[in-house]
Amino acid sequence: MSLGGVAEKALELDAEKVIIISKWRGDSGKIELFRISEKGLDAVLPLIYVKDVKLRRDFEENIPRERRLKSVAITASKIPSLEVKRLENVLSEFFNIPVFSLKEICDREYDAAAQILTDQSNRIIVTFKLVPEFVEVGPQIGVSHLVWELTR
Repeated sequence: MSLGGVAEKALELDAEKVIIISKWRGDSGKIELFRISEKGLDAVLPLIYVKDVKLRRDFEENIPRERRLKSVAITASKIPSLEVKRLENVLSEFFNIPVFSLKEICDREYDAAAQILTDQSNRIIVTFKLVPEFVEVGPQIGVSHLVWELTR
């Protein structure tokens, strides 16, 4: 479907936002966030280029069968890089979910915490953990790089 077709369908469904996940060689390649306007799709930066993904089913042994995940908050990074902090803010605003400390997330009884962190090689990882156990339940998205400016 073209971007125009996506915009038309979103307007038809009264959607305010759209996420497009593009594939590259059979795997996720890019995540694009858009707001819907009368003129079509307005890009919300950054473009998120994906290195690798582990799906929720890859973490099934960590998820209690009777447990449903209904609410999520973003765990504020303790020592965030500027890029991680910017990504936390964009995702919080786009998905309308708060950024709290882990203690606040537990106190407010959220079911899961989205965590944005960097690994040993400074690569950004977005992952989801069950609260209050704080075990990873997926998905886990390894970010190749973020694009904060579009050149035309």
